[in-house]
Amino acid sequence: MSLTSFSIILHHRLVATATPQLLRRFSFIPISARQQNRKPQAPSKNLLKAKHALKNFSSLAPNLSLEDNPPLSESQAVGVVASSQANFMRVVVQSVPDESSGGVELLCVVRALLKKIKRRVMVGDKVIVGSVDWVDRRGMIENVFQRNSEMLDPPVANVDHLLVLFSLDQPKLETFTLTRFLVEAESTGVPLTLALNKTELVDKETLDSWKARFHDWGYQPVFCSVKSGQNLDLLAFQLRDQTTVVVGPSGVGKSSLINALRSNHRTCDTADGENWFEPVLGSRWLEEQRVAEVSTRSGRGKHTTRHVSLLPLTGGGYLADTPGFNQPSLLKVTKQSLAQTFPEIRKMLGENEPAKCSFNNCLHLGEPGCVVKGDWERYSFYFQLLDEIRIREEFQLRTFGTKRESDVRLKIGNMGSQQAEPRLELKKHRRQSRKKTNQSILDELHDDDDEDEDNLLDEENDPFLNALRNENP
Repeated sequence: MSLTSFSIILHHRLVATATPQLLRRFSFIPISARQQNRKPQAPSKNLLKAKHALKNFSSLAPNLSLEDNPPLSESQAVGVVASSQANFMRVVVQSVPDESSGGVELLCVVRALLKKIKRRVMVGDKVIVGSVDWVDRRGMIENVFQRNSEMLDPPVANVDHLLVLFSLDQPKLETFTLTRFLVEAESTGVPLTLALNKTELVDKETLDSWKARFHDWGYQPVFCSVKSGQNLDLLAFQLRDQTTVVVGPSGVGKSSLINALRSNHRTCDTADGENWFEPVLGSRWLEEQRVAEVSTRSGRGKHTTRHVSLLPLTGGGYLADTPGFNQPSLLKVTKQSLAQTFPEIRKMLGENEPAKCSFNNCLHLGEPGCVVKGDWERYSFYFQLLDEIRIREEFQLRTFGTKRESDVRLKIGNMGSQQAEPRLELKKHRRQSRKKTNQSILDELHDDDDEDEDNLLDEENDPFLNALRNENP
């Protein structure tokens, strides 16, 4: 017998013959029994604080407010997205190592993790850039600060003011298209200014008629002309010290107006003392924007501006030049919120206070007890847009339902700690199984047989064919 076997047998005999007092003295009690006799300990206060802090913390990319100052390494910097084109972003960072003053423009890509958790990066965003190569001016956007406001059409963040720009002629002013732009702008909740360009192409009578018409709509537009310089000083005064987005169709003169307002590229300090764009080393976005003539064949503008870019203004503030488009998506507008985007309806509801519509969900389509009448010019546009939004919402309800999972899921680990993980999409390109393929073929064959039987029944019951058969037996 080996020495190891002898020691094991001796250990079992001691345990079997020993008294409980002896076992307790030499700690022969099994581990499970000792755990049962142990008194439960109160959780540590520091551990409870850590668990509470982890509830609102994402290990993927923590949410940062605009006032936060996160610690940065030598290869990191904080900047503002100046433009976006394809998969690349041009970011103007505030501070550069080994340089006394000024910023620098970096060509950046977006971290893949931000795309997985559906955290979109937009022009105007304040971001953290990591893995910065200060020699080649490249980096990677690692995180995005929270936004004060955002727009979908065009995609711009931290917007303070909207400038809806149209032209009175070349291209001609279309009231329904203008209404769509105004509804999209009103739905954002951002203050807006309506400006009408190319006043030199119309006579005074046409100008007066448009003034009266827009007054009935509830707007006081600015009639300007880039060619003659009319009311450009007024627009520059209204846009100072703000981040303004210029929206409108192609050919109305957005880029020409921006070039006129940015006649001097030396920018002034903003109200809060932060100027991200002066001086910007290696930047191409301080140059004048490209412009083109209106097409002689279609009478519409050419798509000269093809991406969104943030540009500094002479008197302080920034302008966002955007590509022209004719159909805003209206994705944020619902059936109930559409009425609040029309100043005419807001005026009617305000004049009839304290009287209100009889129904809380009134859509102002002539329901009993509705205080909004249909004797205003854009009522047909309101009805048309309401019908379009209703069809879109019904399609979304049938397709996506009412529930939507978050783009981030929480995985609970030891001691109740939570760790965030991206919720990946289901595999859409997986090959279909042979069983499902064969079943679909059989279903199609059955459908074809049913159609053939229905056609035969229709031919037998057709009176015209029966009469031909009776004439030619």
